[in-house]
Formats: sequence, C-alpha cells, structure tokens
Amino acid sequence: MPGRMATERATAHANEVFQQRHVDGGHRAEHSAGWTATIAPRSMAHVDTAPMNPRRPRSQVFGACMFGEAPNDRCAARHHGVIVIALVAALSGCAGLGERDDLDEYGDSAEASQQALYDEAQQALRSGNYTESIVRLQRLDARFPFGRYAEQSQLELIFAHHMIGDHDAALAAADRFIRLHPQHPNVDYAHYMRGLSSLAQDRGIFRRFLGTDISRRDITNIKQAFVYFNDLVTSFPGSIYAMDSRQRMIYIRNVLAAHELNVATYYLGRGAFVAAANRARYVIENFSQTNAVPDALAVLVEANWQLGLDDSAHDALAVLALNFPDYYAFDGQGQLVLRKVIDNRQRNWLNMVTFGLLGRPEAPPPLTIRRSGTVAKNPS
Repeated sequence: MPGRMATERATAHANEVFQQRHVDGGHRAEHSAGWTATIAPRSMAHVDTAPMNPRRPRSQVFGACMFGEAPNDRCAARHHGVIVIALVAALSGCAGLGERDDLDEYGDSAEASQQALYDEAQQALRSGNYTESIVRLQRLDARFPFGRYAEQSQLELIFAHHMIGDHDAALAAADRFIRLHPQHPNVDYAHYMRGLSSLAQDRGIFRRFLGTDISRRDITNIKQAFVYFNDLVTSFPGSIYAMDSRQRMIYIRNVLAAHELNVATYYLGRGAFVAAANRARYVIENFSQTNAVPDALAVLVEANWQLGLDDSAHDALAVLALNFPDYYAFDGQGQLVLRKVIDNRQRNWLNMVTFGLLGRPEAPPPLTIRRSGTVAKNPS
C-alpha cells in the first residue's frame, strides 16, 4: 500500500507538471517517478498525456500500439505518425535513386561521374559513334552545367550534331554557346560551325547523289551561311578558321551569282526582257569577281537588243569582247552567237513525260550580233 500510494502521488505530480508545460508550449520531456511524457506540438499534445508503466519497456508499448494491443487515441496517433514518417523516407529515397544509380555506375563521387561521362563521350567521338556521343555529352551538360568539362562538351555537341546531319540542332547548339560564352577563347569555332551547318542544310540527297545544281534551288540558307562566315572573318581575322571561311565565302558568292544568272536567263526565255536586263546588270555590279559575269554580259546584250536599245547592247558587247575575248559564244569573226534555248511552252507532252528523250522540238535559230551593230538570224 505505501508503495502504491507513493506511485499515485508521483503520477499526479507529473501530470500537474505536464499541464503547466503544455500551456507554455514547446518540445520538452519530463521524467518523474518512472514515467515519461513527451510534449508534442499543440495539435498533438494529447498523445502522450498518460504515464508509462515503469515495468514495461517503451518498445513493448510501441509494439502494442502497432499491433492493436492498446486501442486508445495515443496509439492511433502514434501509428499514423509512423506511417507518415515511413512515406516521407520512402519518397526521399526515390528522389535520390537516379542520382545514386549514376554515382554507383561511375563511382562514389560526382567528380568521378563527370570524368567518366566525358571519357565515354570522347571514346564515342573517336570511334565515329556520334549519336552515342551526343547522349553522353547532353547528359554531362545537364548534370554538370558548371563543371570543368561544361564548355568543351557544348562545343563538341555542335560538332557531333553536324556530323550526323542534324544541322538545325548544330545551329541551335552553336547559337547557345555564342550567347552563353561570347568571350570564350574558342568561340570562333562556334561561329565557323554555324556557317558550315547553314551551308550543309542545302546538301540533301538529291544534291549529294544526283548532282543537283545548288544555284537552281532556294538559297536562303546559303545567304545565311555567307553572313556567318563574314561575321567570323570580321570579328576574328586572326582565327585559324578565317582562311577557310574566306574560301567558302568566295564559293558562296559564285553560287549566289549563278542563281541570279539563272533567274535572268529564265526571264529572258519568258520574254521579260526588262527583268532579264536588270538581273544581269545586278550580277555584273555586285558579283564582278565571279564566273557568272561573262554570261551576264551576254544576257544583257541580248535583252537590250530585244528591247531595241542598240547602243546599250553594243556597249555591253564591247565590254564582253574586251574583258573576255575567249568567251565561248564568239565565233571566228568576233561575232556573238547566242543559241536560243527551248522554251517549255514549245515542248509537247511526249517530250515532257520522257524527260526530253523523245519528241524534242527543234531549237530556235541562234542570234548573231555583229560588232557593227547588225543582227543576223540563221547565219549561214
């Protein structure tokens, strides 16, 4: 009896202390006469208000709550709290699973993972497996955007995209590098690859295997490539890519001049002599160092003759004879013999469906322009 009374008095005293501390708030533990009361936040303060049996270990009380041996509010709340903690721990483990797998694959440190990814990308590049190298380089760039291989991997992504023919992706990667690293010592390479990728966009399967004349197609990308190469040689005249860029600019200028000449010839064949003369004059004035100039002069001569502008035609003929005396259209007497092409309007359906092999119409007689200013058709 005395022991029981002492225990009851201690329990009453502990509960009184608990109530005082609960009013003040906070998170404390009060130990008195063999029981423990844990102070939870205000919404959970009722959970541990009952004393614990001093002869029963805490783990047994916890187990009783888990397995239903103590059906009271305290056990139910504790059971719910354990479930929440377990769910949070599980979700945290899932969040770090991918990163942990990557670290397990490449090593126990982020540095080892970064080095391994870069080495694998380099091996794929050296073996010509550009698709695999792109996967590795993109993963490296995504996981370590500020790592020691970040800038180099971005440059190599440009190259890898270009090599597999994904020129749009190469252009996007080059633009991104120039935007992010305008002062990088190798930014001239990004400018150079922009020009190459733009130039390569017009080299499709027909151009590659059938030899399609690039000047007869849309030249929007070719013009853009010229702008990119010009930016390189202007901003980085001492670059190791400057000389090659200048050579490619010469090539592009010839392509642009040939395109304008094709348009002028088309207008000439359609009888649009004013438009033909304007296009030919544009070639002469803007592409004077290209191979299209003599043909442009010949178009200008013929267009002016057709318009009745004899003096203008004679002047153009004199320039042609002076600068290009070996022009193929001059005959032995120095006369300009212009052979007329067959207009599509003169072709019949048989000639069209056989791609010109059958039913070919007779070519119109050539136009001979003498330096004296006279015009002869059908010279014989």
